[in-house]
Amino acid sequence: MPPRPRMLAAAVVAALALGAQAVPAAAADGPAGDSATTTSRGVEIPAFYTPPSELPGADGTLIRHEPLPLALSLPGIDGPLPGRATRLMYKSTDANGEAVAVTGAYIEPAAKWRGDGPRPLVAVAPGTMGQGDQCAASMALEHPLRLNGQTVSVGYEDLSVYRLLLRGVAVVVTDYVGLGTTDRLHTYVNRVDGAHAVLDAVRAARSLDSASVTSESRVGLFGYSQGGGATAAAAELQPSYAPDVQLAGTYAGAPPADLTEVTEAIDRSDLAGALGWSLNGFLQTEPALRPIADRYINEAGQEALKDLSTMCVGDALFGYGGDSSTDWTKTGQSISDVIRAEPVLQTFLAEQRIGSLKPAGPVRVATGTSDDLVPHGQSRRLAVDWCGKGAQVTYVPVLLPGVGSGLLNHFAPLLADQGNAISWLTDRLSGEPTGSNCWSMPVQP
Repeated sequence: MPPRPRMLAAAVVAALALGAQAVPAAAADGPAGDSATTTSRGVEIPAFYTPPSELPGADGTLIRHEPLPLALSLPGIDGPLPGRATRLMYKSTDANGEAVAVTGAYIEPAAKWRGDGPRPLVAVAPGTMGQGDQCAASMALEHPLRLNGQTVSVGYEDLSVYRLLLRGVAVVVTDYVGLGTTDRLHTYVNRVDGAHAVLDAVRAARSLDSASVTSESRVGLFGYSQGGGATAAAAELQPSYAPDVQLAGTYAGAPPADLTEVTEAIDRSDLAGALGWSLNGFLQTEPALRPIADRYINEAGQEALKDLSTMCVGDALFGYGGDSSTDWTKTGQSISDVIRAEPVLQTFLAEQRIGSLKPAGPVRVATGTSDDLVPHGQSRRLAVDWCGKGAQVTYVPVLLPGVGSGLLNHFAPLLADQGNAISWLTDRLSGEPTGSNCWSMPVQP
């Protein structure tokens, strides 16, 4: 690994650290019981995360739940601060129409909701965590930082979760399809899987007996990067997939709406390892792509894909930062070159495109103008596409100078805009109306 990405990875990890087969589903309302645990890069994955052999029929149905100790918690008069957490496993449907178990966490805030109406609920879709089960966001709430010599996992998404809790907003976090659960590989940046996991997390949270939120609670979605793509896709698919989950507002920060452009951008970047997560996820969803992968991916590439399948973000930064996908192919072509050469891959990625449907409810699209990891242009294009469909769009260009690092260019807008994004979403949860600045898009950067 080149020195610069390695030093950058160490700096980011340090900064983030400072910031912060079971019984059938019908009988699995509590902990997983005597199910065997598995291990990923030296981290024991609790038996809770092993799905049962049978799943319920209805999407969003709770399969099991148990108390989840928050690593950052203080005693309070009305309960632990910032809230009381519950680990969840719920049923969803994947992109192939198959039943799938998804894990996550619900946090009941100790703070009172001071806005209009009953306590609202926000589904937080995490940014890129990795592909190893130990990287799951629900585990990161309990273990914000893991450094065991085999993996580096940082729960940076805890910051947005806690900021929402302090406003009295209940939060449900999804781990996505295959992240945490031990029965399959995480389908990284899959449009349908991500959207369904987010929407079904809302359903699961509302059915939890200990939760104060109900079907009357306003619902918001919050996500950045991978999470921004998941919330954007969820807003598009909500009318058809989850008409019972009415959306008061959706925040989609730095959404990877066009994976063809994102694939080219992350190659040779600090987060080049995300290419491996994407390929692994695509092959999990569409095994018919395997012959194409076998035709192009060389032995080094196959080893990289296997290695990355159990890595978290920190691991990928240290292990693959700055790498080129040309080293993974038999022909010396980049992955983007392979996509251009294979119509089947072009079709598959076109199906992953976000922006072809009108989103439900008001949406806020934010993107750093210097973001060259999840390219600013394709995120802006999502706002333009939605405006063209008559959506209620608030477009926010985050004006920050480029610093020569794709990772920092992508990460800085997250921190710079997060407070404003949470305030915008909280206003929607209070029932305050919002306008649209679609009219200004021709002059917006």
